[in-house]
Amino acid sequence: MIQVTCALIEDNDRILCAQRSAEMKLPLKWEFPGGKLENGETLEDCLKREIKEELGLEITILERLPSNTHKYSENKIIKLIPFRCSLQTSEIDLKEHSKIEWAAIWQLENFDWAEADIPIVQHYIQNFK
Repeated sequence: MIQVTCALIEDNDRILCAQRSAEMKLPLKWEFPGGKLENGETLEDCLKREIKEELGLEITILERLPSNTHKYSENKIIKLIPFRCSLQTSEIDLKEHSKIEWAAIWQLENFDWAEADIPIVQHYIQNFK
């Protein structure tokens, strides 16, 4: 099982949503940005590193949310570990994603999410309205 962190980055009652590029696996699906845990890393260090690498942002981690284990195939099972975060810096530099959108909570259901992110979206909508 692959452990993957993701950030629900909040700013002024909006959440940052990232669209995967056409070249990535799950092309053009929406996700909360983040990435794979490397050996020796804490979940928090992984998330901060991934957000810096993918978006050029510095974040503050506010709290961990319930994880979701998703089976994409027999050989690919991920445990998606979400964290609510706030911004320390605001200049975004897209390095992997095709685009980002800042969405209000009520708009989150309108995105075509990667399957592993859907339970995270639903939990967020139910608990942070």
